[in-house]
Amino acid sequence: MILSSLQSVPGKTIATHYGLVTGSTIRAKHVGRDLAAGFKNIFGGELKGYTELLQESREEATMRMVEQAKQLGANAVVNIRYATSSVAPGAAELFAYGTAVVVE
Repeated sequence: MILSSLQSVPGKTIATHYGLVTGSTIRAKHVGRDLAAGFKNIFGGELKGYTELLQESREEATMRMVEQAKQLGANAVVNIRYATSSVAPGAAELFAYGTAVVVE
């Protein structure tokens, strides 16, 4: 599966357009990560627990989007974007979306 944030795949032609595909995951904060984040807020530095949580969330949302594209028969997803939103106190959704296509 070819994944691109561009509207096309350089050097390829879009032969079939299937439309919008999406993937999402909702994650809650972890108590251990919250404690570490609290210390980082005092002393400064990267919140590595949250960085890892967001990376895992992006990967899972992307995987779900790719699975939806495969079910349609696509071999690429173009114009991929990510969005986040708060859905409850301490929980956020990471949403991936793009356009499923066949490229040749």
